[in-house]
Amino acid sequence: MSKIELNAGLFSKRLQIVYDAWNSAQKEDDYGSIADADAFLLIAGDPAGEDEPIRKGTAFQTWLLGFEFPSTFLMFHKKQLFILCSASKAKILSQLKNSNSPVPLEFFVQAKAKDPPTDAVPRFLEAYASFDRVATLTKEQHSGKLVDEWNKAVGDAPKKPTLVDMAPAVAAFLAAKDDEELKYVRTASNLTSTLLAHYVAPKLETILDREAKISHEAFATQIEARIGYGEGDKAKGPDTKVWSKGRGLNDVDWSSTEFCYPPIIQSQSTSTGYDLSPVAESSQDDISHKGVLLVSVGMRYRSYCANLGRSFIVDPSKEQEAIYALLVSLQSEVLSRMKEGTVIKELYQFALSFVKEKRPELESYLVKNIGHGMGMEFRDASYLLSAKNSRKLRSNMVFNLVLGFTGLEADGKKYALQLVDTVLVGTDKAICLTTGVKSTKDTLFFLNQDEPEGQTKASTKKAPVAKVGANGNASPAKNKTAGGKVLRNKTRSAAQEELVQSMSAKIAEHQRELHTKLHQEGLARFSEGGGGLGGKEGKGWKRFQSYKGEAGLPREVEGLRIFVDRKAQTVVLPVHGYAVPFHINTIKNVSKNDEGEFTYLRVNFQTPGQLAGRKEDTPFEDPDATFIRSITYRSPDGHRFDSISKQITDLKKEVNKREQQKKEMADVIEQDTLVEVKGRRPTKLPEVFVRPALDGKRLPGEVEIHQNGLRYQSPMGSQKIDILFGNVKHLFFQPCDHELLVIIHVHLKAPIMIGKKKAHDVQFYREASDVQFDETGNRKRKYRYGDEDELELEQQERKRRQMLNKEFKLFSEKIAEAATASTGDTLEPDIPFRELSFEGVPFRTNVRLQPTTECLVHLSDPPFLVVTLADIEIASLERVQFGLKQFDMVLIFKDFTKAPLHINSIPSSQLDDVKNWLDSVDIPLSEGPVNLNWGPIMKTINEDPYEFFQQGGWSFLGGAAAGEESEADDDSDTESEFAAESDEMESSESSEDESDYDDGSDASDDEGSGSDFGSDESEGDDWDELERKAAKADKKRAETGRGHESDDSDRPKKAAKSKPKAKANGKR
Repeated sequence: MSKIELNAGLFSKRLQIVYDAWNSAQKEDDYGSIADADAFLLIAGDPAGEDEPIRKGTAFQTWLLGFEFPSTFLMFHKKQLFILCSASKAKILSQLKNSNSPVPLEFFVQAKAKDPPTDAVPRFLEAYASFDRVATLTKEQHSGKLVDEWNKAVGDAPKKPTLVDMAPAVAAFLAAKDDEELKYVRTASNLTSTLLAHYVAPKLETILDREAKISHEAFATQIEARIGYGEGDKAKGPDTKVWSKGRGLNDVDWSSTEFCYPPIIQSQSTSTGYDLSPVAESSQDDISHKGVLLVSVGMRYRSYCANLGRSFIVDPSKEQEAIYALLVSLQSEVLSRMKEGTVIKELYQFALSFVKEKRPELESYLVKNIGHGMGMEFRDASYLLSAKNSRKLRSNMVFNLVLGFTGLEADGKKYALQLVDTVLVGTDKAICLTTGVKSTKDTLFFLNQDEPEGQTKASTKKAPVAKVGANGNASPAKNKTAGGKVLRNKTRSAAQEELVQSMSAKIAEHQRELHTKLHQEGLARFSEGGGGLGGKEGKGWKRFQSYKGEAGLPREVEGLRIFVDRKAQTVVLPVHGYAVPFHINTIKNVSKNDEGEFTYLRVNFQTPGQLAGRKEDTPFEDPDATFIRSITYRSPDGHRFDSISKQITDLKKEVNKREQQKKEMADVIEQDTLVEVKGRRPTKLPEVFVRPALDGKRLPGEVEIHQNGLRYQSPMGSQKIDILFGNVKHLFFQPCDHELLVIIHVHLKAPIMIGKKKAHDVQFYREASDVQFDETGNRKRKYRYGDEDELELEQQERKRRQMLNKEFKLFSEKIAEAATASTGDTLEPDIPFRELSFEGVPFRTNVRLQPTTECLVHLSDPPFLVVTLADIEIASLERVQFGLKQFDMVLIFKDFTKAPLHINSIPSSQLDDVKNWLDSVDIPLSEGPVNLNWGPIMKTINEDPYEFFQQGGWSFLGGAAAGEESEADDDSDTESEFAAESDEMESSESSEDESDYDDGSDASDDEGSGSDFGSDESEGDDWDELERKAAKADKKRAETGRGHESDDSDRPKKAAKSKPKAKANGKR
């Protein structure tokens, strides 16, 4: 405790406020309770329990002294401040003696436990008994050794002063906040607002959309876990994914952050009904997916509280929309009247009259008080915003403004609505310190608005459109409507063409918004860090220490001969009579030459500025430093130099190999121990194979669900793989429809070691077509012929696949339930949307890539691909040109240090599908005709991300080109120039022999030979149309190209030929 430093200046300032109020108490109604008091006594006993609300006396003491001091009495007299406390506390509080206190301080110090008692309590009692009228907090009960001793002494005293309650006066002291207090209140408000906007609301939308089965209490527990939980080695820190999105939360002291009360979640299924008070609790009933949901969250930072509450309505009626809109407008009106000098009861009457004027039938449903004062105490009853409170508001008071209607009824069921915020009173109006998720577009969910009447429950799950995906937009599969997926070979009709154009226009409009938002977020993200790798360290020269001092040198160096010390990874070289150690990392290589009877050994060192060297761009910290490039030794003993050269080279290889392995294994984690299920058998999935495969013979094993993770057990029991739920990032279930395997796939947050290799993904699968079911050539086959047998086999195959899908899906759901219960974070099995899939080459082979709700995946064969959509910054579509059969997609991640992912050779026929999907999940995209060299681009961005965004950011990619090509039809001249430019670029890249193919081919034919690129025939023109085009092109060539028929002048011909091609591109 001796390290505690008190703020003497703040103490003096606040003590002066107390004495000024006391001296003017006759004129101020707020301080009337202490007007006639000769002194007032502030008692503090043992600390209150964690679950108990903070007492007014504790709040007053903390406000005055800066810390809570248990078992400490303060007695204020007009001319002196008496302090009764222990010796250790007196030592700390003595810092206040040197302050400019309005009155002197006198300490009554108690004896230590082993020392004889002092007369501190009797002397303090004597001073107390000398007063006739003492103000104190009469309603507070305290306990503790000092309190018991005091009560006994007072009981035995012959004279006792009259006691009066000073609670109203203390409330007035604490009501108006100073700058230091407002700083803490604002931080608490930002924490609360961030939690609501970036965790509670998105999570609630996910629960509603997926119709997830989760109780109110479980959801509240998940919310509480965002600030961290657990103790010791198993402690989990705050959720940085959530808090990094908030304003001004970079320097938050998380040890001083807590919840004012457990978050309150209420819905239609809450057994106790809706309750708007902060003492309500989240029940164990499952959250209802319809009707009204109420959320209340309060957080405390450095003892100061902030609170907010919101109402979310699923498929609201017009009446409910109108009532919620009334609440929003009522809050706005009340805030405009919460200013200096306003009488509280008049404020409540105004709120009541506003409701009565707008909706008189709702007057009786309005809450009986519309809030209360707030600070260290969550609820200060002295400043209750009710019809009977005649106190006045003052600037810098903080209130919890609670507006709501209770007891409302819809469809025979009771419900309530609330709008709660932390507000700061100003001179002319109040402002909300808690913000966000208040407008109707954020709080009203329309999940079943497009459903025809009588639709079954099974189809209801397909209807939600309010689903927030990885980047904040609707899930692609659930947002898909009939005709929404437009294939290129089906756009012949005028209606389809119009649909394509309208969709392109919508995508272009949406992409403009996304690019603007992306640019703003980029500037905001890197503005604080400034330049240079976004706050990360750049390249630098590492320091190595071979020995701690001269005494650490090995004995072998005494002979001043070259010595290779493998243990210290050092080469000791004799230089001018001294043994000089060089760490192996400072040595580049070693070379040996024989000249005559001598052998020369040359040791080359790592130095900056080497030509074509990797470290040429790594400046040394001292620009004036001089470097030794190499040292050469000569000796007649060639065998010794052979041995030394080999030793140095081997040591270099060994160290490099070790560093490479260390680098590869840097992100591998050591998992905690799996806690096995006790008292019952674990849930198992038998007869499954695992990838990556374990050593030995390939045999099926079984997967078990335990308390905090999964265990795969090999059939012989000799090998096992443990996966903890805390390390699971994504869980996928891929059915065996159109596939050979049924799969449960686990994507990990951090890789683990399986055998001798690290693995980011672990997959459990079973083959859909099993050999034991194949009856081809069986005995039954001999006696049955024709289609009968084939039909029966197909039915059996279909039935078997359905059973496999059901078994694996059920097991994946059990995994998700166990993981959610173990970690507190909701985990649900993600199923790939095959109808949105497209082909591409992410690695070396062409595979089918399938989007899921949160990822883009390929799970059928290793190497697996799992890309989290939330991690993608922007998608760049490259080689998007008319006439090419394929294009490429590059995914740039928000972590710019990660290399972009290239997915090559996607069929051009799926370009619209890919663009629609990227747009539907709010990923900004761009299009370009050529491949970009992303290595240098990312290097430039990482050097100074803020400068990159200041100079336009991703605008150099050109944004989305969807819907812009149609403008080419308006101006044929522009069209010709574009065609000529693109062909010039293509011809410059192609070989010099290109002129040999001038007599009937165009640029796309040149590039298409021997590759996947297409010709004009793929666009569907018949022979007559092609003949007409060729004749028209020949005529145009004859008119414009007369006198230029040589092989060297093929560009004007190509530009003329490309004109009709550019038009086709414009219409597409």
